[in-house]
Amino acid sequence: MMPLTFTIDHDKRFVHATAAGRVVLKDVEDYFDVLMVQDAMPYPKLVDATHAQFEATDDDIMTLGARVSAYAAVDPRGPICLVAVTPDAIDILRRFSNLGGASRPSKIVATVDEGLQWLSEQAK
Repeated sequence: MMPLTFTIDHDKRFVHATAAGRVVLKDVEDYFDVLMVQDAMPYPKLVDATHAQFEATDDDIMTLGARVSAYAAVDPRGPICLVAVTPDAIDILRRFSNLGGASRPSKIVATVDEGLQWLSEQAK
């Protein structure tokens, strides 16, 4: 099983991703590549990382930061809600959320239902 799987629903303009097991920089970069190619950056995104173990060095975070900054040309990027329950996952997702100066709303929540509710509120 892939550590990061996702569905891009162009009809609903929504991305639902699930991270499970060991997730590394390459997994996240591959995800970003598909979002760009499929023109899904403006869509709201729900990333369920409830069962993920992120492995990221400070250099990995800097690499992601540079990449996310490069996506500024794609603004507006859609809101992103990250679902995480472990302190390590919450910490790394918080660091990720602060990268690249994106002007999109982002939030970390504890359940998928909370995430879907928050994302629905962003659409109003």
